[in-house]
Amino acid sequence: MDYLRLIDRSKLHYKRSDVTPIFAEPAAFRALVEDLVAPWANAQLPVERVVGTDALGFIVGTALALRLGVGFVPVRKGGKLPVKNECTAFRDYSGVEKTFELRAEPWPPGTRVLLADEWIETGATAAAAVELIERAGGVVVGIVAIAFRKNEKTAELWAKYRCHGVWPEQV
Repeated sequence: MDYLRLIDRSKLHYKRSDVTPIFAEPAAFRALVEDLVAPWANAQLPVERVVGTDALGFIVGTALALRLGVGFVPVRKGGKLPVKNECTAFRDYSGVEKTFELRAEPWPPGTRVLLADEWIETGATAAAAVELIERAGGVVVGIVAIAFRKNEKTAELWAKYRCHGVWPEQV
């Protein structure tokens, strides 16, 4: 199924495209999940947790976690977690300073973690989430997003981690 055709591209800049119509169509969403999880579905060392970033990474990440049969852990926007947490500051794709939080001690040390998001253009949010995952003793086995741009800003992530996206560069 060509689920990418469901993305609303009515805005001039592709970053303003809306992927949520995919989530409303069960067959499309299922196909998306299968494509996103493919590099890790039969891994010799399996994924043990999926982490998703606030907010659409929660939808993508939860679906991947269910498909893999593992737990899901959210990385929340700053000030949202009501429990002890780790926090990091970063500048997002627009240059705005933001913070992310991860619940303290979310897994045993050495847990194999797959990071999921909906869109990675500059890598700033993904890098912040990776920092929190690694600080919590997680081992990042990969980073996945519907649209994961391969450019000079994301090059370090692509070089260091197994990265995967399903929306091609030519939008």
